[in-house]
Amino acid sequence: MISVLIAEDMHLVRGAMVALLSTEDDIKVVGEVGHGDEVVHSCLHHRPDVALLDIGLPGTDGLTAAAELHRRLPECATVILTGLATPAALHRALDAGVRGFVVKDTPASQLADCVRRVAAGQRVVDPELAVATLNAKPNPLTPRELEVLQAAAEGAPVGEIADRLCLSGGTVRNYLARILAKVDARTRVEAVRIAKEAGWLWSDDLTELGLIRYRGTSGPPGRANSVR
Repeated sequence: MISVLIAEDMHLVRGAMVALLSTEDDIKVVGEVGHGDEVVHSCLHHRPDVALLDIGLPGTDGLTAAAELHRRLPECATVILTGLATPAALHRALDAGVRGFVVKDTPASQLADCVRRVAAGQRVVDPELAVATLNAKPNPLTPRELEVLQAAAEGAPVGEIADRLCLSGGTVRNYLARILAKVDARTRVEAVRIAKEAGWLWSDDLTELGLIRYRGTSGPPGRANSVR
């Protein structure tokens, strides 16, 4: 029997997944949560074989929760669920130790098969996303150029970037000019956007990764309504 914990903040979606997986003879749902801050605690309590995590959970997002689970409960295989997948998110998920990355409109039979495969130690990735990731452009930026661009993405002016990276202002400007040329951008803002969308520059904001298109402000404190 494969034990599963489901983390999804949309009650209807979570209820549907629980109902569908409960029909499988070899799968048992042992826990369900609706907030990202509850994931690790609940998994440490139930110790499931597999954790299905919505990527856009309120509070601690699914990718961050997956990374913490990989550190604290490595025997629990994690699967990220999303309605809007990007190569950047897949790269970040793999870095977090995630074994599965699937879209929410996956048929129930395929979701159950994904649970079985990751529980057996395999890796499962949505086929279309895998192809898109393989076809993505290689990163043309050096590690130093990425450091400069990351600082620029945080809104730091040239002087602050220079102080932070122990460079001269002229050297920072030269780096920025090379970055714009390499990514075919006209401005720093455009270069940051291109790098984040390609997955060369990580963003801690899932909205910027294109995974959450809208977060409302209604509802109880600490929760966010999202369309994924």
